[in-house]
Formats: sequence, C-alpha cells, structure tokens
Amino acid sequence: MSEDYEEGNPRLNELPDQCPVVAEALRIIRQQAEAESGHWPLGLSDHFLLRFLRARDFCMEQSVRLLKNYHKWRRECPEISADLRPSPLLKLYSAGYHGVLRSRDAYGSKVLIYRIEKWDPKQFTAYEVFRVSLITSELIVKEAETQRNGIKAIFDLQGWRLVHAFQITPTIAKRIASVMTDSFPLKVRGIHLINEPLFFHPVYSLIKPFLPEKIKERIHLHGSNYVPTLHQHFAENILPPEYGGMGPSMSELCKEWTDHIMNSEDYLLSISESV
Repeated sequence: MSEDYEEGNPRLNELPDQCPVVAEALRIIRQQAEAESGHWPLGLSDHFLLRFLRARDFCMEQSVRLLKNYHKWRRECPEISADLRPSPLLKLYSAGYHGVLRSRDAYGSKVLIYRIEKWDPKQFTAYEVFRVSLITSELIVKEAETQRNGIKAIFDLQGWRLVHAFQITPTIAKRIASVMTDSFPLKVRGIHLINEPLFFHPVYSLIKPFLPEKIKERIHLHGSNYVPTLHQHFAENILPPEYGGMGPSMSELCKEWTDHIMNSEDYLLSISESV
C-alpha cells in the first residue's frame, strides 16, 4: 500500500475523480470494506467511497474506520437517522430555522446558519432538530468541493431558553459529538456561536468532553457583539444583512434551502430505508 494512503495526503483531495491514483485508492478501500463485511446498506460505489477518502485526506486506515463508524452510528441512532424525510419538519424549515449561504467562504467551505429562536421546543424535539443538520449534511456531502473543503456552521443562540437546554441530554450530547468527530464524512472546519447567553454554557460543557482537541480549537464564541470577530472569519459579501453582511437575506436563504431539501425528499427517503 502506498505511503500516501497510509498517512493521508491532502494533495490527493485535489485530484480529479478519474485519476489513476484515485482509482487505486478506491480499489483498496472497497477491497478492505468487502473484507470487513459482505453487506453495506448504501453500497460501495466510487462516488460514495470518495467522500470517506476525502474526509480523511486519503488515509486508508482512517477512511475505513470512518466508513464503519458512519454505518454504526446510523444503526444505533434510529431516532435521527431512520427517517430523513424533510416533510415532517416543514414547519421548522418554514419558520426560518436553517439556511445555507449561496457562496462558500474564502477556503471553499460550505457555510450553514442555524437560528435557535426559530426552534419551538414544544413542537420539535432535539432529535428532530438534529435531524435537520443530518439532512443537510447528507445533501451537501454529495458535492466534491464540500468533500474537499468541509463545512463551517454559525449558530445564532438568540432566544436560547431553559426549555431548549433541558432537551439536550447527555445521550444527545454524546451523539452530536460523535457525528462531529468520527462518524460522518464531512470535515468540520469551524463552529461559530453568536448571541450565546450565560445559561448556554452548561450545555456546551456537557458536549465539550466528547470532542477531540482539534474540534475544540475550531469552536469560536463571539458573544452578542459578534460582528467584528465574525467578519474575521467570513467575508461581508457572503453573509446576510442580519449578520452585518451584504449577501442575500436569511428569509431568501432559508426558502431556497427549504425548497432544495423538499425537492430532495425521494433521495433522502431512499437512504433512510438503507439504515
């Protein structure tokens, strides 16, 4: 096996899909996966396996482990992963809870925004809210550029209340951390919290022990006076006006992403049935 595959090599992420080096990596990971198990519910297509190779910079050992962890997590958390249809969550989407920026950041990362004040915990559980993130992840991980450059998320905690905090149990915290670390083939390049109230910190303290150091280092708490520091990470021209930017408004972004998700329901249903 090539040393590039053993240790991981970020430059391999830039190679085109049909490159002989990539083809050889796909042959090796498929061979190892087939040796591990004769049954992979989502198959072992080139397109599917590439997301795991890119997520781990073509380190074969880590890519195979991520592939196994991804399937293990889906089996063990059916409350979130067994039904990825977005239609039962339409009210949450329509409220403007979640949007995806049209433009990537300067490093090519996809940028996601979540607004806690749009989540009514009387209508939607934490499991359902987390399913929103998983649905988006399953759609954007199909994009080669996102596989290469990962994601960054902005969580606007304006409106965070105790009723939200009570929904985040240790079990849910552990599962969220698991997906962020070594159970989903997306690189988490940054997590930005804004408008976080003091009583959010106990929840953060609940999740933090489950996170590896590299993820902890990528979490940024901006507070209520967030514009100057947030703009150090994201250009004004891609951010919506609600966050001091000059890009499309949150209402536009949320509607665009909701429409895209609803149009993808057949695909999301097909991978739900393959847990």
